[in-house]
Amino acid sequence: MEKKLILRGVLAGAVAGLLAFVFARIFAEPQINAAIEYESGRDDAQGLLDKAAGLPMDMGGPDIFSRTVQANVGIGAGMILFGAAMGALFAVAYTVCLGRTGRLRPRNLAMLVALGGFLGLYLVPFVKYPANPPAIGHPDTIRDRGNLYLAMVACSLLFLVLAVWLGKRLQARFGNWNATLLAAGAFAAAIGIVMAVLPSLGELADNVQQFGHHATETPLPLTDDKGAIVYPGFPADTLFEFRFYSVAAQLLLWAALGLLFGPMAERVINARTAAATAVPAESGPEPVGAA
Repeated sequence: MEKKLILRGVLAGAVAGLLAFVFARIFAEPQINAAIEYESGRDDAQGLLDKAAGLPMDMGGPDIFSRTVQANVGIGAGMILFGAAMGALFAVAYTVCLGRTGRLRPRNLAMLVALGGFLGLYLVPFVKYPANPPAIGHPDTIRDRGNLYLAMVACSLLFLVLAVWLGKRLQARFGNWNATLLAAGAFAAAIGIVMAVLPSLGELADNVQQFGHHATETPLPLTDDKGAIVYPGFPADTLFEFRFYSVAAQLLLWAALGLLFGPMAERVINARTAAATAVPAESGPEPVGAA
């Protein structure tokens, strides 16, 4: 049964990834294009300042793939593969929880596991290290940002598992509702401490010197040697909308994963239950006088 559930998880995840891609292509892609246009315009303005100062201009390198390929084939394939991978992990977590959550129906359990995946793998780490469009973040901090994000994901998942374990342990003494609240409070306190200890993205950027000024996570207005603004800072509306649609796309992915996987898992579980409880018909007594 486990293999059947994992295969169905991969299928549900791939479909959920496709739905999330369609949503992101419609709503988030315009914000990415706006960020790329901003970055290009800022680079041109910086090149003119460098030329006026007698500094060598950074010509950059050609793009390996065009924006059309990146926005359609690249992101689409990436989202589908990501959804399939999350579907496999989701099915494994579902299988582990199966039979350990009381009388929850398979569909309800699927939605709870999906909620846990959305919170642990995305939303909680997002609160500390939110998604950024192009032109946000200094290139010298990419590695540190990636490592910190992975550390945040690991802590979030670990504390989520421990919170579930704690809630089960407290259930007999405090009841279902109170045990859930206590476990949620413990999770919030633990993850809050981690967020307070880990450095922010702005602190990483402050360690990078660029053109004699502190680099910031969100680009400030570009100024010349007299302090006059020659290019504006990154638009706050573009940053907000990109992050909003990023959260919405992930919410859609996990919700679709739970909704699609639940009925499929229920059919597998019901089929196994029916096969396990089926009793072969007993043959009756041999008729009198039969040879």
